[in-house]
Amino acid sequence: MKQDEFGSRSYGSHAPLRALASRLGIALSLAAAAMAAGGCNSTKASEPEAPTVSVQVDAAEQTTIERKVTAEAVLYPRDEAAIIPKINAPIKKFYVDRGSKVHAGQLLAELEDQDLQGAVTENRGGYEQAQAAYEAQVQKAQQDLRLAKEQLDNAQSVYESRKSLFQQGAASGKDVDDAQVALTQAQNQYQAAQKQLDVKAAQGQLQAARGKNQSAVAQLSYTRITSPISGVVTDRPVYPGEMAPAGSPIITVMDTSQVVARAHVSEDDAKLVKKGDAATLTDDSGQETPGKVVMVGSALDPANTTVEVWVQAPNPKGSLKPGASVHATIVVQTVKNALVIPAASVLTSGSGATSVMVLDADNHPSRQDVKIGIHDADHVQVLEGLQPGERVVTVGAFELDKLDKPVLAKTKIQVQAPKMEDEE
Repeated sequence: MKQDEFGSRSYGSHAPLRALASRLGIALSLAAAAMAAGGCNSTKASEPEAPTVSVQVDAAEQTTIERKVTAEAVLYPRDEAAIIPKINAPIKKFYVDRGSKVHAGQLLAELEDQDLQGAVTENRGGYEQAQAAYEAQVQKAQQDLRLAKEQLDNAQSVYESRKSLFQQGAASGKDVDDAQVALTQAQNQYQAAQKQLDVKAAQGQLQAARGKNQSAVAQLSYTRITSPISGVVTDRPVYPGEMAPAGSPIITVMDTSQVVARAHVSEDDAKLVKKGDAATLTDDSGQETPGKVVMVGSALDPANTTVEVWVQAPNPKGSLKPGASVHATIVVQTVKNALVIPAASVLTSGSGATSVMVLDADNHPSRQDVKIGIHDADHVQVLEGLQPGERVVTVGAFELDKLDKPVLAKTKIQVQAPKMEDEE
């Protein structure tokens, strides 16, 4: 028996073959073991690890929520008077300056009036003359009527007396005829006196004179410029001695104790707004002023198909300036004891369905369908799908919504505290 170079013993001609087969078997066994081990590692590697998502949450709570309509608006004074003189005359004197506070009926300025003073004097004399002539004519007509009535009564008495005597045979027929003629003359004179008492012509002359006098007095009164409203003088473009152009104001007064914000809202929003709704005006500095709706337009603006809405607000300190822009917020609906969640937690699908991500006591996330009611800028009302106190995901809800349901069930949640304003 011989030993080969590998240290194996040789048993004739078949010994090398048996050694080679033994070596191949060992190699195949090692390869199979390696493949098996590799297959196990591959199976473990294909299993996805549960993701970890950091979120912020908030709890559904019962509180009051308001539905609001917002729009940009321009401020106007509650009342404004651009005073234009009714006559053309130079400015004689001003009694106020720009910024002066005035009250209704206060004298603001005077115009030159010497020629109008003369016209008033002249027309007053004509009126007094016409009035005296009228009174004299009326007095004479009344006197003539009384005399004619006395004569008529006497003639009637004489005629009745002679007629009675004639029937008794104590008077002739001629006496009766003469008395009848006298009675007829007295009746005619009385009728003429009645007509004279109808002094329409003289009355017309008196009225014409009165009208001229009143016109002259009115023209004179137009030289005194008074304020029709209480407010502040905002403009006085002319100076004493100047004559304002025809149709141009010489003084402008604004009542800024109240301001009116005129906003334009969409047709759909306008259907929600009504007179008396509470509102808030916010200026550029962030100052908020409460007000209320005083007018909702009844027609669409053809230029932009919007409806004009007026919000009136007090302005006792004058901080709101007419002409400035403000942000108007109108409360059109208020729901008390509503179930409210942050608007950031609501997920909306392509079909319009709404849902939220809810965390249970162990911070396991799940998708929950909800029915939404009214909303304001930051919160929404939940009509169905949630109970008070349930926690909904605000920050991180969209990331969770992208996960499939099996993965979502294994997702690990890290709840973070909301950032403070100074940390943002």
